[in-house]
Amino acid sequence: MRCLVLADLHYALPQFDWLQSVAGRFDAAVIAGDLIDIGSRVEVDVQILVLLKYLRRIHPTTRLLVSSGNHDMDGVNADHERVATWLQEAKALGIPVDGDSLELEGMLFTICPWWDGPHTRAKVEALLERDAARGIHPWIWIYHEPPDQSPVSWTGKDFAGDHYLPGYIERHKPTLVLSGHVHQSPFRKEGAWVDKLGETWVFNAGRQIGPCPAHIILDTEVRTAEWHSQAGDEVVTLTGDPDPREMTDT
Repeated sequence: MRCLVLADLHYALPQFDWLQSVAGRFDAAVIAGDLIDIGSRVEVDVQILVLLKYLRRIHPTTRLLVSSGNHDMDGVNADHERVATWLQEAKALGIPVDGDSLELEGMLFTICPWWDGPHTRAKVEALLERDAARGIHPWIWIYHEPPDQSPVSWTGKDFAGDHYLPGYIERHKPTLVLSGHVHQSPFRKEGAWVDKLGETWVFNAGRQIGPCPAHIILDTEVRTAEWHSQAGDEVVTLTGDPDPREMTDT
């Protein structure tokens, strides 16, 4: 299976145009959070209407999976924690979103919502426990915030990842974790787009301006991950450790 992975488009419509144009070349496409840009002059409600139109167009061309990020919160749940209620409209279109899991070609995908407090985090933990009990591998998590203390969460000054995620990974040992959130990581010295925690590979494509987003292409048959960005193109074989000396330009 060939899977396109990206995150942090932040209402960059040329990048959504690019995604729409290429999505059909892949068996699946993952948007790992932050579709909305809360710093935009465009009202969030308007952004949501436009983004749902894009998702509606992209959905028939590939298997589309979407998780929320911190920018995507547009409502509050019963526990007074922020949630991305608008993604339920995407789910009504048949698109798997926060809290969903699905099997594709023998692999289990778990889509984790952005958690805004202890109650939402508990729901994430319950989701992971539920899917762990299914015993399906390869197991892939879509989790917007990358693990803390990893090069994929390095800003160039400090780490800005999820403090709980390394523990979840150690406990459940997923095969892959697909993240975003920390835009700078792949572009900073001592940062990276790929890391390995135990037996788990973790990814963060980063964010760039321009019509083409930074993105990763996973090929599960040949077991490679390719990173494409304005900084260049790299590929790593998904065996052993992601030693930069073993990465090759493509």
